[in-house]
Amino acid sequence: MKRLTTLLFILTATFKLSAHAGDLDSLKQKLQVTSDSLKGPIYTQIAACYLNYDTVSTRRMKYYFQTEALNYTMLALHSYSSYNDTLGLRTSFNALAKVYRSQRKFSQAKWFILQSNTISRQIKDTLNIITSLVELAAIKSDIKDYKLSKKDLNDALALSLKTRDPKKESVVQVGYAELYRKMNDFDKAAEAIKRHEFLDDSLNQVTVDSIAKVVASDSIKIKKKDSVLAKKKVYTSNWKRRPMLRYARHITSLSFSSSSLLFSSL
Repeated sequence: MKRLTTLLFILTATFKLSAHAGDLDSLKQKLQVTSDSLKGPIYTQIAACYLNYDTVSTRRMKYYFQTEALNYTMLALHSYSSYNDTLGLRTSFNALAKVYRSQRKFSQAKWFILQSNTISRQIKDTLNIITSLVELAAIKSDIKDYKLSKKDLNDALALSLKTRDPKKESVVQVGYAELYRKMNDFDKAAEAIKRHEFLDDSLNQVTVDSIAKVVASDSIKIKKKDSVLAKKKVYTSNWKRRPMLRYARHITSLSFSSSSLLFSSL
């Protein structure tokens, strides 16, 4: 059984790598026929394929994926910078921060996530401000800067409460749990996880209720449609029967007239 599981894992990994290779070949071919001004998004897509380095098994292959992710993200960054594409720049900063954090190059990771945060603040994108603050807090906790890490999480929590976004608050609570675990404060970590699970359960219930409402609404619409169709069918049937009824009444009338004449003649 263990051998079968291992074989299935290897086959799945091989299939994923083959799929990635096919996507990469297609994207790299697209680069050859795309003008420089439009290459940024393609570089980003190629980098995204390599950013799945956690799916590869060997350390050497993982390092190769990380290196390629950095190379293509840098190419995308230069492209976006030439045309002042702020959203493209932010996507690149987030990718660079992810790779550098994985490589434990925390100074670089911190710098790039700060650039991402700055762009989000400039365009007043609260959701991504929260996301970058949570990532920044995680990087600071990696270097044991727990006080500043907690400050970033507090700022992120305040924003999520201000915007009434339980989904983002749930993410912030996971950040708190990771911070408290590193601080060996397991009681507070457990409280944060409990709050995170409560928020997720509430969100799931909202989704279930929304689906139930849609289903109920669709059911009412179907019933109304069926009712209209039934009435239309009855109307159509009656409309078709009218000539026959008129003909029948006409025949009956003629028969009655003939009978009356016959009795009068007697």
